[in-house]
Amino acid sequence: MIFSTILTLAASATVAMGASLQRVNSFGANPTNIQMYIYVPDKLATNPAVIVGLHPCGGNAQQWFSGTRLPSYADQNGFILVYPGTPNYSNCWDVQNAASLTHDAGGDAKGIISMVNYTLSTYKADPAKVYVMGSSSGAMMTNLMAGTYPEVFEAASAYSGVAHACFAGSTQPPTPFSSNQTCAQGLQHTPAEWGNFVRNSYPGYTGRRPRMQIWHGNADTLVRPQCASEALKQWSNVLDLSLTKTNTGVPSSAYTEQVYGDGTKLVGYFGAGVGHTAPVNEVYMLRFFGLIT
Repeated sequence: MIFSTILTLAASATVAMGASLQRVNSFGANPTNIQMYIYVPDKLATNPAVIVGLHPCGGNAQQWFSGTRLPSYADQNGFILVYPGTPNYSNCWDVQNAASLTHDAGGDAKGIISMVNYTLSTYKADPAKVYVMGSSSGAMMTNLMAGTYPEVFEAASAYSGVAHACFAGSTQPPTPFSSNQTCAQGLQHTPAEWGNFVRNSYPGYTGRRPRMQIWHGNADTLVRPQCASEALKQWSNVLDLSLTKTNTGVPSSAYTEQVYGDGTKLVGYFGAGVGHTAPVNEVYMLRFFGLIT
């Protein structure tokens, strides 16, 4: 009887912990030979949402899967996590390349969109609930994906990144080791100039734009906090929103929240004493996405 009970408990544990990160080798067009990993929870929601998680420089998909609490929230809420991985540029994303910065032209961006389309088709996921998030180089790519493929993403959350197309035209890959650090040190443009970079990535597009959430540490010396201010300038222009209020102590005592419009489409968070990179706040991010209450 005791042995039977142990077997039953072990079987139950196996079922409860059956989901794992899986490599997908064939998912569609992949011009730069990046990698796709996917996490599908055991209890999948009907027409589930999809979150694309983009790792930082020097990282990989497996590390980023373990780097946040998103898998546990996926288990609780039934959404799918897609983790692209790049082996190129010291594992940094190609945010400087014209192909990724141009709609449907190629680059890492095209491979990521193939992953999204594969997931939507394979798991009957909801195309109206596709989101993207990332840290450092992954945050830079998050802004790029939101700008180049606005029709795909409902919302985005970028941690310690730069504005869309900030590295455009650089002849060097955007790694911490390259000599060209102009963008990461706080390259400035007017809101309209930044907005035009987004609009020029998909000429003629007049549809809905992704809602944006920007996070940054004020003590970040690798990617200066001015980079977040520039990203907020960019998206405020694209989304036609103005700064309406500033809240200190949100989401915690170290942070200041900048609210644009009513806060549902654009919001920024700056952390005093926070370096590189700003920690992922899963609760605030998932609430902004509309996936939890």
